[in-house]
Amino acid sequence: MGTVVLYPSPGMGHLISMVELGKLITKHHPSISIIVLTLIPSFNTGTTASYVRHISATFPAITFHHLPDIPLDPLLFPSMEAIIFELIRRSNPNVESAIQSISLSCNLSALVIDPFCNPAKSVADKLNVPVYYFFTSGACCLALFFYFPTLHKTTTQSFKDMNTLIHVPGLPPIPSPDMVGPILDRASTEYSDFLEISKQFPTAAGIIINTFDALEPRAIKAITDGVCVPDGPTPPIYCIGPLVALGGDESHECLSWLDLQPSGSVVYLCFGSLGVFSRDQVREIAKGLEMSGVRFLWVVRSPKSNKKEDRFLPTPDPDLDELLPEGFLDRTKDRGLVVKKWAPQVAVLSHKSVGGFVTHCGWNSVLEAVSFGVPMVGWPLYAEQRFNRVVLRDEMKLALGMEESEEEGMVTAVEVEKRVRELMEGAEGKVVRAVATTRKEEAAVALGDGGSSRVALSKLVALW
Repeated sequence: MGTVVLYPSPGMGHLISMVELGKLITKHHPSISIIVLTLIPSFNTGTTASYVRHISATFPAITFHHLPDIPLDPLLFPSMEAIIFELIRRSNPNVESAIQSISLSCNLSALVIDPFCNPAKSVADKLNVPVYYFFTSGACCLALFFYFPTLHKTTTQSFKDMNTLIHVPGLPPIPSPDMVGPILDRASTEYSDFLEISKQFPTAAGIIINTFDALEPRAIKAITDGVCVPDGPTPPIYCIGPLVALGGDESHECLSWLDLQPSGSVVYLCFGSLGVFSRDQVREIAKGLEMSGVRFLWVVRSPKSNKKEDRFLPTPDPDLDELLPEGFLDRTKDRGLVVKKWAPQVAVLSHKSVGGFVTHCGWNSVLEAVSFGVPMVGWPLYAEQRFNRVVLRDEMKLALGMEESEEEGMVTAVEVEKRVRELMEGAEGKVVRAVATTRKEEAAVALGDGGSSRVALSKLVALW
């Protein structure tokens, strides 16, 4: 019997997908026990405590080892990524003592780390524990990171200033401003951190990806053929997805509202646990939805604060009467529902009434939509989401793109109306819907007996 330690970066999306990996391993290979190292920082990455309690109570094969928080002042850091990298670097001594004490009591087979937890690789190397990365975005994004050191060597400008198309093996051409957010500026600390991670990837025992073969065949082939790392080895990759966290609050008011709507008629708008808009942008979305005449379920958060000290704090509940255009809720009450802050997304996307999804293109949300065959409109906000939009639209043909206006990056009400109607009623919408239906079937096959993802998982676990 072996033990595998999972080390996710702080942040709800990263923790959930890492725990889903743990659940998948213990379901199919019950002789392996899972220990999750958790860092619960004092700044806001989404509240994880109740989720951790729930998993501990319902999955006894998964235990949590809490690392001590290292208090950092968020105001001293330029971005969420920068503060997370620093927190993880400073946590290395705690990770080392945790791994040493775990090794004393059980047979430790592997350490699986989130790419943000790259500093911990040196600890595992020192203790002779094999390291696997769990890449929480798709194979297209992994292909880009494998190729990133090559791009770094062959360019001198920041991606944000290039105004050109970036060519990466296995990917469609990526407009340089749509490259992954933290690497846009060559002079930033995040750029150097991600470059370092990209150089470390080839030295891992393997890389586990939350995707499946039929979703990203070209990128997966480019990686396995070794062309993304032209000057060195490529480690084995294991595509074990789509991992989707099922369950949640099945009693939420929005689900009984959806029960009353015609099949496939509702467009769902939600932008992740950290996605927020300006007040003006919220109003443009409202106007666009009203003009479209389409049925909608919209998750609204309070607008982003202009105060620097607020950016790492949870947003308060929105005051809908004050935030939305006057009379909007009354005028649209027969065909729309606005929900504050949160909806049980998996239950919503799997509901028969939902026929489209306007999303920030976070990878967990993308996989949830793919699993239930829901076509998308991509409206990216941060991290690798602009890159994902290009891939979803140009490579996977699963999404239409929401276009921002040139100045200020605002999306106008007219654009919201146009894209929502196109997705729900237009010819382009029909095309992405047909692709989404096919991918849903292929996802189910990948996860079934003898499917590509199940086979990849078995190969991986055999090594442990």
